[in-house]
Amino acid sequence: MAINLKKMAANRELLAGGHRSCAGCSAPAVLRQALHVSGPETIVGFATGCMEVSTTIYPFTSWRVPFIHCAFENVAATLSGAEAAFRVLKRKGRLPEDKKLNFIAFGGDGGTYDIGFQSLSGMMERGHDMLYICYDNNAYMNTGIQRSSATPRGAATNTSPTGKVVSGKQQQRKDMTACMIAHNIPYVAQASVSNHIDFMRKVARGLEVDGPAFINILAPCHRGWRCKPEDSIEVARLAVETRYWPLFEVDDGRWKINRKPKEVVPVADWFKLQGRFRHLLKEDPDGILDWHQEKIEKNWKSLLQREQESQIEG
Repeated sequence: MAINLKKMAANRELLAGGHRSCAGCSAPAVLRQALHVSGPETIVGFATGCMEVSTTIYPFTSWRVPFIHCAFENVAATLSGAEAAFRVLKRKGRLPEDKKLNFIAFGGDGGTYDIGFQSLSGMMERGHDMLYICYDNNAYMNTGIQRSSATPRGAATNTSPTGKVVSGKQQQRKDMTACMIAHNIPYVAQASVSNHIDFMRKVARGLEVDGPAFINILAPCHRGWRCKPEDSIEVARLAVETRYWPLFEVDDGRWKINRKPKEVVPVADWFKLQGRFRHLLKEDPDGILDWHQEKIEKNWKSLLQREQESQIEG
């Protein structure tokens, strides 16, 4: 599906203004961009999180499409039920057979990587025809910036503080995109809020395939990342340019890298923009900065190899 920005810009916004997300928050852009692609014939399920709280403070809502607020752990299960009910209604003749609805589940990394992983895995295994979008801001930002399994090693949060004994979070982050690829579903992609055309094209493809699809999009939280509100998109862009967060997709088993930076940017340049890594730039006795750079090089080499093998097999 081609992305026609002029046509989309003329359409009504399906996420109304006036919501209460922080100034400079990148996550509302994720929601708006996804809805521009899916259009009004969309059912949204949303796990408890900062975007759910800020867009649906009773008695108001910013959503101009049907919206289901779910518990932290079960948005995938809830929307699976809605999608299954839709198929039953068509099978029984209560809806036209050619009726098309888009089902999109949203969750942050806390509700996706951690608390909601079981229901998400079940949704993928059962093969529901729906798209799950994780807006990954690397921590439980809604409840006070606690570490999640998406938090990078060395990052300081309120539950992985930095001090004389410990330098931020000690564990490496979970590779959630790889977990979804391992489910052998039709479409999996990694995106960034800084590269909106790439993301919107991936949303279109995720809605187009027959069966479940998953998109993991990096959406910086300037409060949790300790960066300037006006730098949120730039921080997301630099994550791509350092190859810390590569843009790629796996479409029906075929791997494709969507952006290959011409100039390699050291991951330390990305860390410099974020106060959560400030301690590592002053003193890094555990060599966490070098560890990140080595891991990036290793993962990028593996990604290039997978793409090459996929092209040969195809």
